[in-house]
Amino acid sequence: MGKAARNIKSSLITLNPIFFTRLLSISPLKSFVFSPKKNSRNQKNHCSSPNLTLLFFLSLFILCTFLGICILTFVPISQNSIPCSMISPSSPFSPFVLASLSSIVKDYSNSLLDEQPTTLSTSAMVPLPPHGFSGNLSEEEREFWQQPDGEGYRPCLDFSLGYRKSSARISKERRKFLVVVVSGGLNQQRNQIVDAVVIARVLEAALVVPVLQVNRIWGDESEFSDIFDVEHFKKTLQADVRVVMSLPSTHLVSRQSVENQIPSHVSPTWIRARFLRQLNEEGLLILKGLDSKLSKSLPPDLQKLRCKVAFHALRFSTPIRELGNQMARRMWIEGSYVAIHLRLEKDVWIRTGCLTGLGPKHDNIIARDRESHPDFLTDKLNMSNAARRLAGFCPLNSLEVARLLKALGAPSNARIYVAGGDPFGGTYALQPLVEEFPNIVTKQMLARGDELSPYTNRPSVLAAIDYIVCLSSDVFMPSHGGNMGRALQGHRAYVGHRKYVKPNKRMMIPFFEDMSISEEEFSSVIQKLHKNSKGQPEQRTKMIDRDVLAYPVPECMCNH
Repeated sequence: MGKAARNIKSSLITLNPIFFTRLLSISPLKSFVFSPKKNSRNQKNHCSSPNLTLLFFLSLFILCTFLGICILTFVPISQNSIPCSMISPSSPFSPFVLASLSSIVKDYSNSLLDEQPTTLSTSAMVPLPPHGFSGNLSEEEREFWQQPDGEGYRPCLDFSLGYRKSSARISKERRKFLVVVVSGGLNQQRNQIVDAVVIARVLEAALVVPVLQVNRIWGDESEFSDIFDVEHFKKTLQADVRVVMSLPSTHLVSRQSVENQIPSHVSPTWIRARFLRQLNEEGLLILKGLDSKLSKSLPPDLQKLRCKVAFHALRFSTPIRELGNQMARRMWIEGSYVAIHLRLEKDVWIRTGCLTGLGPKHDNIIARDRESHPDFLTDKLNMSNAARRLAGFCPLNSLEVARLLKALGAPSNARIYVAGGDPFGGTYALQPLVEEFPNIVTKQMLARGDELSPYTNRPSVLAAIDYIVCLSSDVFMPSHGGNMGRALQGHRAYVGHRKYVKPNKRMMIPFFEDMSISEEEFSSVIQKLHKNSKGQPEQRTKMIDRDVLAYPVPECMCNH
Protein backbone atom coordinates (compact mmCIF):
# COMPACT_ATOMS: atom_id res chain seq x y z
CA MET A 1 0.00 0.00 0.00
CA GLY A 2 2.83 2.39 0.88
CA LYS A 3 4.61 1.62 -2.37
CA ALA A 4 1.47 2.22 -4.41
CA ALA A 5 0.84 5.50 -2.64
CA ARG A 6 4.42 6.63 -3.34
CA ASN A 7 4.05 5.73 -7.01
CA ILE A 8 0.93 7.83 -7.33
CA LYS A 9 2.53 10.71 -5.46
CA SER A 10 5.62 10.62 -7.64
CA SER A 11 3.54 10.62 -10.82
CA LEU A 12 2.00 14.01 -10.05
CA ILE A 13 3.45 17.46 -10.66
CA THR A 14 3.24 19.77 -7.68
CA LEU A 15 1.42 22.99 -8.37
CA ASN A 16 4.19 25.41 -7.45
CA PRO A 17 4.69 28.83 -9.10
CA ILE A 18 8.46 28.28 -9.08
CA PHE A 19 7.92 25.33 -11.42
CA PHE A 20 6.34 27.55 -14.07
CA THR A 21 8.98 30.28 -13.63
CA ARG A 22 11.84 27.82 -14.11
CA LEU A 23 10.09 26.23 -17.07
CA LEU A 24 9.74 29.58 -18.76
CA SER A 25 13.31 30.53 -17.92
CA ILE A 26 14.71 27.62 -19.89
CA SER A 27 12.11 27.75 -22.62
CA PRO A 28 13.00 29.07 -26.11
CA LEU A 29 9.92 31.28 -25.73
CA LYS A 30 11.60 33.23 -22.95
CA SER A 31 12.58 36.06 -25.24
CA PHE A 32 9.01 36.46 -26.39
CA VAL A 33 7.40 36.35 -22.98
CA PHE A 34 9.96 38.43 -21.13
CA SER A 35 11.12 40.94 -23.72
CA PRO A 36 13.98 43.33 -22.86
CA LYS A 37 13.10 46.71 -21.44
CA LYS A 38 12.79 49.52 -23.94
CA ASN A 39 13.72 53.14 -23.43
CA SER A 40 10.83 54.26 -25.54
CA ARG A 41 7.51 54.34 -23.73
CA ASN A 42 5.70 53.69 -27.00
CA GLN A 43 7.74 50.62 -27.70
CA LYS A 44 7.09 49.29 -24.19
CA ASN A 45 3.37 49.74 -24.46
CA HIS A 46 3.38 48.18 -27.89
CA CYS A 47 5.10 44.99 -26.71
CA SER A 48 3.40 44.39 -23.33
CA SER A 49 0.01 43.34 -24.67
CA PRO A 50 1.23 40.55 -27.03
CA ASN A 51 3.59 39.26 -24.36
CA LEU A 52 0.80 38.95 -21.80
CA THR A 53 -1.40 37.19 -24.34
CA LEU A 54 1.32 34.70 -25.15
CA LEU A 55 1.93 34.14 -21.43
CA PHE A 56 -1.77 33.39 -20.94
CA PHE A 57 -1.86 30.78 -23.74
CA LEU A 58 1.40 29.21 -22.57
CA SER A 59 0.02 28.87 -19.03
CA LEU A 60 -3.15 27.33 -20.43
CA PHE A 61 -1.07 24.82 -22.40
CA ILE A 62 0.89 23.83 -19.28
CA LEU A 63 -2.32 23.43 -17.28
CA CYS A 64 -3.84 21.17 -19.95
CA THR A 65 -0.65 19.09 -20.00
CA PHE A 66 -0.84 18.71 -16.24
CA LEU A 67 -4.48 17.60 -16.38
CA GLY A 68 -3.62 15.10 -19.10
CA ILE A 69 -0.91 13.57 -16.92
CA CYS A 70 -3.39 13.24 -14.05
CA ILE A 71 -5.95 11.50 -16.26
CA LEU A 72 -3.39 9.04 -17.62
CA THR A 73 -2.23 8.35 -14.08
CA PHE A 74 -5.59 7.34 -12.71
CA VAL A 75 -7.28 5.67 -15.69
CA PRO A 76 -6.46 1.90 -15.86
CA ILE A 77 -4.34 0.95 -18.86
CA SER A 78 -6.10 -2.37 -19.45
CA GLN A 79 -9.61 -3.56 -18.79
CA ASN A 80 -8.25 -7.01 -18.14
CA SER A 81 -6.91 -6.11 -14.72
CA ILE A 82 -8.85 -5.21 -11.63
CA PRO A 83 -6.15 -3.84 -9.32
CA CYS A 84 -5.88 -4.31 -5.60
CA SER A 85 -7.83 -1.84 -3.55
CA MET A 86 -5.57 0.67 -1.85
CA ILE A 87 -8.05 1.07 1.00
CA SER A 88 -8.54 -1.52 3.69
CA PRO A 89 -11.97 -3.21 3.61
CA SER A 90 -12.36 -2.34 7.27
CA SER A 91 -11.80 1.35 6.62
CA PRO A 92 -14.90 3.55 6.83
CA PHE A 93 -13.92 4.93 3.43
CA SER A 94 -13.49 1.52 1.82
CA PRO A 95 -15.05 1.09 -1.65
CA PHE A 96 -16.97 -1.86 -0.23
CA VAL A 97 -18.46 0.25 2.56
CA LEU A 98 -19.10 3.24 0.29
CA ALA A 99 -20.93 1.05 -2.20
CA SER A 100 -22.95 -0.52 0.60
CA LEU A 101 -23.82 2.79 2.22
CA SER A 102 -24.87 4.24 -1.11
CA SER A 103 -27.36 1.41 -1.51
CA ILE A 104 -28.87 2.33 1.86
CA VAL A 105 -29.30 5.97 0.93
CA LYS A 106 -30.80 5.41 -2.54
CA ASP A 107 -32.37 2.37 -4.13
CA TYR A 108 -31.30 3.48 -7.57
CA SER A 109 -27.58 3.53 -6.77
CA ASN A 110 -26.98 0.43 -8.88
CA SER A 111 -28.19 2.21 -12.01
CA LEU A 112 -25.75 5.01 -11.29
CA LEU A 113 -22.89 2.57 -10.75
CA ASP A 114 -23.66 0.89 -14.06
CA GLU A 115 -22.56 4.05 -15.84
CA GLN A 116 -19.12 4.02 -14.20
CA PRO A 117 -16.02 2.17 -15.44
CA THR A 118 -15.77 -1.50 -14.51
CA THR A 119 -13.88 -1.58 -11.22
CA LEU A 120 -14.09 -3.67 -8.08
CA SER A 121 -16.48 -1.38 -6.24
CA THR A 122 -18.82 -1.00 -9.22
CA SER A 123 -18.86 -4.49 -10.74
CA ALA A 124 -18.63 -6.75 -7.68
CA MET A 125 -21.74 -7.52 -5.65
CA VAL A 126 -20.83 -6.11 -2.24
CA PRO A 127 -22.49 -6.56 1.17
CA LEU A 128 -23.78 -3.99 3.59
CA PRO A 129 -21.14 -3.05 6.20
CA PRO A 130 -20.80 -5.20 9.34
CA HIS A 131 -22.18 -3.95 12.63
CA GLY A 132 -20.11 -3.09 15.67
CA PHE A 133 -20.75 -4.29 19.19
CA SER A 134 -23.73 -2.86 21.03
CA GLY A 135 -25.29 -3.50 24.44
CA ASN A 136 -23.98 -5.57 27.30
CA LEU A 137 -22.45 -8.64 25.71
CA SER A 138 -20.62 -11.48 27.37
CA GLU A 139 -17.12 -12.44 26.28
CA GLU A 140 -18.53 -15.42 24.35
CA GLU A 141 -21.08 -13.23 22.58
CA ARG A 142 -18.44 -10.68 21.61
CA GLU A 143 -16.29 -13.49 20.26
CA PHE A 144 -19.25 -14.74 18.23
CA TRP A 145 -19.87 -11.39 16.53
CA GLN A 146 -16.16 -10.54 16.12
CA GLN A 147 -15.18 -10.09 12.47
CA PRO A 148 -11.86 -11.38 11.07
CA ASP A 149 -9.18 -8.84 10.18
CA GLY A 150 -8.41 -10.34 6.78
CA GLU A 151 -4.64 -10.40 7.40
CA GLY A 152 -4.14 -7.75 4.73
CA TYR A 153 -5.57 -9.76 1.81
CA ARG A 154 -7.53 -7.75 -0.74
CA PRO A 155 -8.91 -8.50 -4.21
CA CYS A 156 -6.26 -8.36 -6.90
CA LEU A 157 -6.92 -9.60 -10.42
CA ASP A 158 -3.75 -8.57 -12.20
CA PHE A 159 -3.53 -10.68 -15.36
CA SER A 160 -0.16 -11.42 -16.94
CA LEU A 161 1.18 -9.57 -19.97
CA GLY A 162 0.82 -12.68 -22.12
CA TYR A 163 -2.84 -13.07 -21.13
CA ARG A 164 -3.56 -9.44 -21.99
CA LYS A 165 -1.80 -9.68 -25.35
CA SER A 166 -3.88 -12.73 -26.28
CA SER A 167 -7.06 -10.95 -25.23
CA ALA A 168 -6.93 -8.57 -28.18
CA ARG A 169 -7.36 -11.53 -30.52
CA ILE A 170 -9.62 -13.79 -28.45
CA SER A 171 -12.12 -11.07 -27.55
CA LYS A 172 -12.81 -10.46 -31.27
CA GLU A 173 -13.38 -14.11 -32.27
CA ARG A 174 -16.18 -14.43 -34.87
CA ARG A 175 -15.65 -17.88 -36.38
CA LYS A 176 -15.66 -20.35 -33.48
CA PHE A 177 -18.55 -20.57 -31.00
CA LEU A 178 -19.08 -22.47 -27.76
CA VAL A 179 -22.58 -23.35 -26.53
CA VAL A 180 -22.92 -24.67 -22.98
CA VAL A 181 -26.01 -26.18 -21.37
CA VAL A 182 -25.93 -25.88 -17.57
CA SER A 183 -28.09 -27.74 -15.06
CA GLY A 184 -28.89 -27.99 -11.37
CA GLY A 185 -29.80 -25.34 -8.83
CA LEU A 186 -28.69 -21.71 -8.87
CA ASN A 187 -25.21 -22.11 -7.41
CA GLN A 188 -24.55 -25.29 -9.36
CA GLN A 189 -25.42 -23.32 -12.50
CA ARG A 190 -23.12 -20.49 -11.44
CA ASN A 191 -20.19 -22.89 -11.14
CA GLN A 192 -20.83 -24.30 -14.60
CA ILE A 193 -21.12 -20.82 -16.13
CA VAL A 194 -17.76 -19.92 -14.59
CA ASP A 195 -16.20 -23.02 -16.12
CA ALA A 196 -17.87 -22.30 -19.47
CA VAL A 197 -16.14 -18.91 -19.67
CA VAL A 198 -12.78 -20.50 -18.84
CA ILE A 199 -13.26 -23.22 -21.47
CA ALA A 200 -14.20 -20.59 -24.07
CA ARG A 201 -11.01 -18.74 -23.22
CA VAL A 202 -8.92 -21.92 -23.46
CA LEU A 203 -10.41 -22.78 -26.86
CA GLU A 204 -10.25 -19.14 -27.98
CA ALA A 205 -13.93 -19.29 -28.94
CA ALA A 206 -16.82 -16.88 -28.60
CA LEU A 207 -19.26 -17.91 -25.87
CA VAL A 208 -22.99 -17.98 -26.52
CA VAL A 209 -24.94 -16.90 -23.43
CA PRO A 210 -25.32 -20.21 -21.53
CA VAL A 211 -28.56 -22.20 -21.77
CA LEU A 212 -30.17 -23.07 -18.43
CA GLN A 213 -31.68 -26.54 -18.50
CA VAL A 214 -35.07 -26.97 -16.81
CA ASN A 215 -34.45 -28.41 -13.37
CA ARG A 216 -36.03 -31.85 -13.07
CA ILE A 217 -36.59 -31.53 -9.32
CA TRP A 218 -38.02 -28.02 -9.05
CA GLY A 219 -39.23 -27.47 -12.62
CA ASP A 220 -37.70 -23.99 -12.80
CA GLU A 221 -37.87 -22.70 -16.38
CA SER A 222 -35.85 -19.51 -15.79
CA GLU A 223 -33.51 -18.39 -18.55
CA PHE A 224 -30.11 -16.76 -18.12
CA SER A 225 -31.50 -13.25 -18.52
CA ASP A 226 -34.18 -13.94 -15.88
CA ILE A 227 -31.52 -14.49 -13.22
CA PHE A 228 -28.39 -12.66 -14.36
CA ASP A 229 -27.65 -9.23 -15.80
CA VAL A 230 -26.70 -10.20 -19.37
CA GLU A 231 -25.32 -6.84 -20.47
CA HIS A 232 -23.19 -6.58 -17.34
CA PHE A 233 -21.95 -10.13 -17.96
CA LYS A 234 -20.91 -9.26 -21.52
CA LYS A 235 -19.38 -5.91 -20.57
CA THR A 236 -17.34 -7.25 -17.67
CA LEU A 237 -15.85 -10.05 -19.78
CA GLN A 238 -15.39 -8.08 -23.00
CA ALA A 239 -11.60 -8.11 -22.62
CA ASP A 240 -11.48 -11.87 -21.84
CA VAL A 241 -13.91 -13.62 -24.18
CA ARG A 242 -16.49 -12.49 -26.69
CA VAL A 243 -20.01 -13.19 -25.38
CA VAL A 244 -22.90 -13.24 -27.87
CA MET A 245 -26.63 -13.62 -27.35
CA SER A 246 -27.14 -16.26 -30.05
CA LEU A 247 -25.41 -18.17 -32.83
CA PRO A 248 -25.07 -16.54 -36.24
CA SER A 249 -27.13 -17.98 -39.08
CA THR A 250 -23.97 -19.50 -40.58
CA HIS A 251 -23.71 -22.03 -37.74
CA LEU A 252 -26.43 -24.69 -37.77
CA VAL A 253 -26.98 -26.50 -34.49
CA SER A 254 -28.82 -29.37 -36.14
CA ARG A 255 -25.58 -30.73 -37.55
CA GLN A 256 -23.80 -30.80 -34.23
CA SER A 257 -23.64 -33.47 -31.57
CA VAL A 258 -23.76 -32.59 -27.88
CA GLU A 259 -20.60 -33.50 -26.00
CA ASN A 260 -21.49 -34.74 -22.52
CA GLN A 261 -18.93 -37.45 -21.85
CA ILE A 262 -16.37 -35.38 -20.01
CA PRO A 263 -14.25 -36.95 -17.26
CA SER A 264 -13.66 -35.23 -13.94
CA HIS A 265 -10.87 -32.72 -13.26
CA VAL A 266 -9.87 -32.13 -16.88
CA SER A 267 -7.02 -29.71 -17.58
CA PRO A 268 -6.77 -26.99 -20.24
CA THR A 269 -4.38 -29.27 -22.14
CA TRP A 270 -7.00 -32.04 -22.19
CA ILE A 271 -9.68 -29.58 -23.38
CA ARG A 272 -7.54 -28.38 -26.28
CA ALA A 273 -6.55 -31.91 -27.28
CA ARG A 274 -10.15 -33.15 -27.19
CA PHE A 275 -12.12 -30.25 -28.68
CA LEU A 276 -9.88 -27.76 -30.50
CA ARG A 277 -9.64 -29.65 -33.81
CA GLN A 278 -13.39 -30.25 -33.90
CA LEU A 279 -14.07 -26.62 -33.09
CA ASN A 280 -11.70 -25.37 -35.78
CA GLU A 281 -13.29 -27.63 -38.40
CA GLU A 282 -16.95 -27.19 -37.55
CA GLY A 283 -16.89 -23.75 -35.92
CA LEU A 284 -19.27 -24.87 -33.16
CA LEU A 285 -19.01 -26.94 -30.00
CA ILE A 286 -21.93 -27.81 -27.70
CA LEU A 287 -21.06 -28.96 -24.18
CA LYS A 288 -23.33 -30.39 -21.52
CA GLY A 289 -22.69 -31.90 -18.10
CA LEU A 290 -19.87 -29.58 -17.00
CA ASP A 291 -20.65 -29.88 -13.30
CA SER A 292 -17.31 -30.11 -11.41
CA LYS A 293 -15.53 -31.43 -14.49
CA LEU A 294 -12.94 -28.67 -14.89
CA SER A 295 -9.81 -29.05 -12.77
CA LYS A 296 -9.60 -26.96 -9.61
CA SER A 297 -5.89 -26.38 -10.26
CA LEU A 298 -5.54 -24.10 -13.25
CA PRO A 299 -2.83 -21.66 -14.40
CA PRO A 300 -2.91 -18.38 -12.40
CA ASP A 301 -4.55 -16.32 -15.16
CA LEU A 302 -7.40 -18.80 -15.53
CA GLN A 303 -7.91 -18.88 -11.77
CA LYS A 304 -8.18 -15.10 -11.81
CA LEU A 305 -10.66 -15.38 -14.66
CA ARG A 306 -12.81 -17.72 -12.59
CA CYS A 307 -12.90 -15.15 -9.78
CA LYS A 308 -13.66 -12.37 -12.23
CA VAL A 309 -16.64 -14.30 -13.58
CA ALA A 310 -18.01 -15.40 -10.19
CA PHE A 311 -17.49 -12.21 -8.18
CA HIS A 312 -17.83 -9.56 -10.90
CA ALA A 313 -19.54 -10.74 -14.08
CA LEU A 314 -22.31 -12.94 -12.63
CA ARG A 315 -24.37 -10.15 -11.14
CA PHE A 316 -28.05 -10.88 -10.60
CA SER A 317 -30.62 -9.17 -12.80
CA THR A 318 -31.94 -5.78 -11.70
CA PRO A 319 -35.33 -6.97 -10.31
CA ILE A 320 -33.67 -9.70 -8.24
CA ARG A 321 -30.90 -7.40 -7.07
CA GLU A 322 -33.32 -4.67 -6.01
CA LEU A 323 -35.62 -7.04 -4.11
CA GLY A 324 -32.71 -8.88 -2.49
CA ASN A 325 -31.10 -5.60 -1.42
CA GLN A 326 -34.37 -4.38 0.06
CA MET A 327 -34.69 -7.54 2.15
CA ALA A 328 -31.06 -7.36 3.20
CA ARG A 329 -31.57 -3.78 4.37
CA ARG A 330 -34.66 -4.80 6.34
CA MET A 331 -32.53 -7.32 8.22
CA TRP A 332 -29.47 -5.06 8.47
CA ILE A 333 -31.26 -1.96 9.79
CA GLU A 334 -32.31 -3.86 12.93
CA GLY A 335 -28.71 -4.70 13.83
CA SER A 336 -26.40 -7.72 13.65
CA TYR A 337 -27.83 -10.95 12.29
CA VAL A 338 -26.83 -14.52 11.51
CA ALA A 339 -27.66 -16.20 8.20
CA ILE A 340 -27.99 -19.97 8.04
CA HIS A 341 -28.37 -21.98 4.88
CA LEU A 342 -30.57 -24.68 6.39
CA ARG A 343 -30.65 -27.73 4.12
CA LEU A 344 -33.82 -29.45 5.27
CA GLU A 345 -35.65 -29.78 1.93
CA LYS A 346 -37.14 -33.13 0.98
CA ASP A 347 -34.83 -33.63 -1.99
CA VAL A 348 -31.78 -33.11 0.26
CA TRP A 349 -32.80 -35.96 2.54
CA ILE A 350 -33.46 -38.16 -0.50
CA ARG A 351 -30.12 -37.40 -2.16
CA THR A 352 -27.97 -37.70 0.96
CA GLY A 353 -29.49 -40.96 2.16
CA CYS A 354 -29.72 -39.64 5.72
CA LEU A 355 -32.36 -39.80 8.43
CA THR A 356 -34.37 -36.62 9.01
CA GLY A 357 -34.33 -36.71 12.82
CA LEU A 358 -38.10 -36.15 12.73
CA GLY A 359 -39.07 -39.71 13.65
CA PRO A 360 -40.04 -42.94 11.82
CA LYS A 361 -43.05 -41.43 10.06
CA HIS A 362 -41.03 -38.85 8.15
CA ASP A 363 -38.08 -41.21 7.62
CA ASN A 364 -40.38 -43.79 5.99
CA ILE A 365 -41.68 -41.19 3.53
CA ILE A 366 -38.12 -40.35 2.50
CA ALA A 367 -37.20 -44.04 2.21
CA ARG A 368 -40.13 -44.74 -0.15
CA ASP A 369 -39.29 -41.78 -2.37
CA ARG A 370 -35.65 -42.79 -2.44
CA GLU A 371 -36.57 -46.28 -3.59
CA SER A 372 -38.65 -44.87 -6.44
CA HIS A 373 -35.82 -42.53 -7.50
CA PRO A 374 -32.58 -44.45 -6.88
CA ASP A 375 -30.72 -42.18 -9.30
CA PHE A 376 -31.23 -39.25 -6.91
CA LEU A 377 -29.02 -40.82 -4.25
CA THR A 378 -25.49 -39.46 -4.33
CA ASP A 379 -22.23 -41.34 -3.66
CA LYS A 380 -21.28 -43.71 -0.82
CA LEU A 381 -24.10 -46.10 -1.70
CA ASN A 382 -22.71 -48.89 0.46
CA MET A 383 -22.82 -46.88 3.71
CA SER A 384 -25.52 -47.17 6.34
CA ASN A 385 -27.47 -44.16 7.61
CA ALA A 386 -25.49 -44.10 10.84
CA ALA A 387 -22.15 -44.37 9.02
CA ARG A 388 -23.10 -41.52 6.72
CA ARG A 389 -23.91 -39.28 9.65
CA LEU A 390 -20.70 -40.09 11.53
CA ALA A 391 -18.70 -39.45 8.35
CA GLY A 392 -20.19 -35.95 8.14
CA PHE A 393 -22.21 -36.55 4.96
CA CYS A 394 -25.56 -35.58 6.47
CA PRO A 395 -26.98 -32.07 6.93
CA LEU A 396 -27.42 -30.80 10.45
CA ASN A 397 -31.04 -30.78 11.56
CA SER A 398 -32.50 -27.76 13.37
CA LEU A 399 -31.77 -29.18 16.84
CA GLU A 400 -28.11 -29.69 15.99
CA VAL A 401 -27.88 -26.21 14.46
CA ALA A 402 -29.39 -24.69 17.61
CA ARG A 403 -26.92 -26.51 19.87
CA LEU A 404 -24.00 -25.53 17.65
CA LEU A 405 -24.94 -21.82 17.62
CA LYS A 406 -25.48 -21.77 21.36
CA ALA A 407 -22.13 -23.47 22.00
CA LEU A 408 -20.36 -20.93 19.75
CA GLY A 409 -21.71 -18.07 21.85
CA ALA A 410 -24.68 -16.84 19.84
CA PRO A 411 -27.02 -14.92 22.19
CA SER A 412 -30.54 -16.28 22.53
CA ASN A 413 -31.97 -13.00 21.19
CA ALA A 414 -29.84 -13.14 18.02
CA ARG A 415 -31.78 -12.51 14.84
CA ILE A 416 -31.37 -15.46 12.48
CA TYR A 417 -32.17 -15.41 8.78
CA VAL A 418 -32.95 -18.91 7.53
CA ALA A 419 -32.13 -19.42 3.85
CA GLY A 420 -33.19 -22.40 1.79
CA GLY A 421 -36.35 -24.03 0.52
CA ASP A 422 -39.34 -25.16 2.54
CA PRO A 423 -38.15 -27.69 5.14
CA PHE A 424 -39.51 -31.21 4.99
CA GLY A 425 -41.82 -31.45 8.00
CA GLY A 426 -42.76 -27.76 7.92
CA THR A 427 -42.77 -25.83 11.20
CA TYR A 428 -42.26 -29.07 13.09
CA ALA A 429 -38.80 -29.41 11.53
CA LEU A 430 -37.84 -25.89 12.70
CA GLN A 431 -39.31 -26.16 16.21
CA PRO A 432 -36.05 -26.97 18.11
CA LEU A 433 -34.29 -23.98 16.52
CA VAL A 434 -37.19 -21.61 17.19
CA GLU A 435 -37.36 -22.68 20.83
CA GLU A 436 -33.71 -21.76 21.37
CA PHE A 437 -33.62 -18.71 19.07
CA PRO A 438 -37.13 -17.23 18.76
CA ASN A 439 -36.07 -14.37 16.42
CA ILE A 440 -36.17 -16.50 13.28
CA VAL A 441 -36.74 -14.68 9.98
CA THR A 442 -37.27 -16.02 6.44
CA LYS A 443 -37.64 -14.25 3.09
CA GLN A 444 -41.38 -14.90 3.25
CA MET A 445 -41.51 -13.03 6.58
CA LEU A 446 -39.41 -10.15 5.24
CA ALA A 447 -41.45 -9.76 2.07
CA ARG A 448 -44.11 -7.07 1.94
CA GLY A 449 -47.33 -7.45 0.02
CA ASP A 450 -46.92 -9.61 -3.05
CA GLU A 451 -43.17 -9.01 -3.56
CA LEU A 452 -42.46 -12.74 -3.84
CA SER A 453 -45.60 -13.67 -5.78
CA PRO A 454 -43.95 -13.50 -9.24
CA TYR A 455 -41.31 -15.99 -8.09
CA THR A 456 -43.46 -18.64 -6.41
CA ASN A 457 -42.42 -21.30 -8.93
CA ARG A 458 -38.94 -19.92 -9.53
CA PRO A 459 -36.64 -21.58 -6.97
CA SER A 460 -33.52 -20.17 -8.65
CA VAL A 461 -34.76 -16.61 -8.14
CA LEU A 462 -35.66 -17.33 -4.50
CA ALA A 463 -32.18 -18.81 -4.00
CA ALA A 464 -30.66 -15.63 -5.47
CA ILE A 465 -32.57 -13.52 -2.94
CA ASP A 466 -31.28 -15.77 -0.17
CA TYR A 467 -27.77 -15.33 -1.53
CA ILE A 468 -27.97 -11.53 -1.34
CA VAL A 469 -29.34 -11.49 2.21
CA CYS A 470 -26.76 -14.05 3.38
CA LEU A 471 -23.92 -12.06 1.81
CA SER A 472 -24.68 -9.06 4.06
CA SER A 473 -25.05 -11.05 7.29
CA ASP A 474 -22.54 -10.54 10.10
CA VAL A 475 -22.15 -14.32 10.48
CA PHE A 476 -22.94 -17.01 7.93
CA MET A 477 -23.14 -20.76 8.48
CA PRO A 478 -24.29 -23.59 6.19
CA SER A 479 -25.80 -26.67 7.75
CA HIS A 480 -24.50 -28.89 4.96
CA GLY A 481 -21.71 -27.51 2.82
CA GLY A 482 -22.88 -27.58 -0.78
CA ASN A 483 -22.48 -25.14 -3.65
CA MET A 484 -24.09 -22.15 -1.93
CA GLY A 485 -21.99 -22.61 1.20
CA ARG A 486 -18.76 -22.72 -0.82
CA ALA A 487 -19.82 -19.80 -3.00
CA LEU A 488 -20.57 -17.59 0.00
CA GLN A 489 -17.39 -18.67 1.76
CA GLY A 490 -15.28 -17.32 -1.09
CA HIS A 491 -17.48 -14.33 -1.88
CA ARG A 492 -17.54 -13.14 1.75
CA ALA A 493 -13.76 -13.42 1.89
CA TYR A 494 -13.35 -11.59 -1.42
CA VAL A 495 -15.47 -8.57 -0.45
CA GLY A 496 -14.17 -8.01 3.07
CA HIS A 497 -13.59 -11.22 5.08
CA ARG A 498 -16.99 -11.60 6.72
CA LYS A 499 -17.23 -14.25 9.42
CA TYR A 500 -17.98 -17.70 8.07
CA VAL A 501 -18.56 -20.74 10.29
CA LYS A 502 -17.92 -24.10 8.67
CA PRO A 503 -19.36 -26.86 10.91
CA ASN A 504 -16.85 -29.59 11.64
CA LYS A 505 -19.49 -32.30 11.41
CA ARG A 506 -17.21 -35.29 11.34
CA MET A 507 -15.55 -34.35 14.64
CA MET A 508 -18.54 -32.99 16.54
CA ILE A 509 -21.30 -35.53 15.73
CA PRO A 510 -20.06 -38.02 18.39
CA PHE A 511 -20.43 -35.27 21.02
CA PHE A 512 -24.01 -34.60 19.90
CA GLU A 513 -24.83 -38.20 20.72
CA ASP A 514 -22.96 -38.32 24.05
CA MET A 515 -25.65 -37.84 26.69
CA SER A 516 -23.14 -37.94 29.55
CA ILE A 517 -21.39 -34.70 28.60
CA SER A 518 -22.52 -31.48 30.28
CA GLU A 519 -23.49 -28.35 28.34
CA GLU A 520 -20.36 -26.57 29.60
CA GLU A 521 -18.12 -29.38 28.39
CA PHE A 522 -20.02 -29.57 25.11
CA SER A 523 -19.58 -25.83 24.51
CA SER A 524 -15.87 -26.05 25.30
CA VAL A 525 -15.39 -28.90 22.83
CA ILE A 526 -17.37 -27.14 20.09
CA GLN A 527 -15.39 -23.92 20.50
CA LYS A 528 -12.09 -25.78 20.28
CA LEU A 529 -13.21 -27.60 17.13
CA HIS A 530 -14.15 -24.28 15.49
CA LYS A 531 -11.41 -22.01 16.84
CA ASN A 532 -10.09 -21.51 13.30
CA SER A 533 -13.55 -21.14 11.75
CA LYS A 534 -13.74 -17.35 11.95
CA GLY A 535 -13.46 -16.34 8.33
CA GLN A 536 -9.70 -15.77 8.36
CA PRO A 537 -8.15 -16.27 4.91
CA GLU A 538 -7.28 -19.88 4.15
CA GLN A 539 -4.78 -20.52 1.38
CA ARG A 540 -6.06 -22.67 -1.46
CA THR A 541 -2.58 -24.10 -1.94
CA LYS A 542 -2.80 -26.03 1.34
CA MET A 543 -5.12 -28.47 -0.44
CA ILE A 544 -4.57 -28.56 -4.18
CA ASP A 545 -8.13 -29.72 -4.94
CA ARG A 546 -9.71 -26.71 -3.20
CA ASP A 547 -11.88 -24.52 -5.40
CA VAL A 548 -10.53 -21.00 -5.90
CA LEU A 549 -14.10 -19.71 -5.68
CA ALA A 550 -14.22 -20.88 -2.07
CA TYR A 551 -10.55 -20.10 -1.34
CA PRO A 552 -9.59 -17.02 -3.41
CA VAL A 553 -6.23 -16.65 -1.63
CA PRO A 554 -3.61 -16.39 -3.09
CA GLU A 555 -4.60 -16.37 -6.80
CA CYS A 556 -7.32 -13.71 -6.58
CA MET A 557 -6.29 -11.78 -3.47
CA CYS A 558 -3.01 -10.00 -2.70
CA ASN A 559 -1.43 -9.49 0.71
CA HIS A 560 -0.39 -5.88 1.38
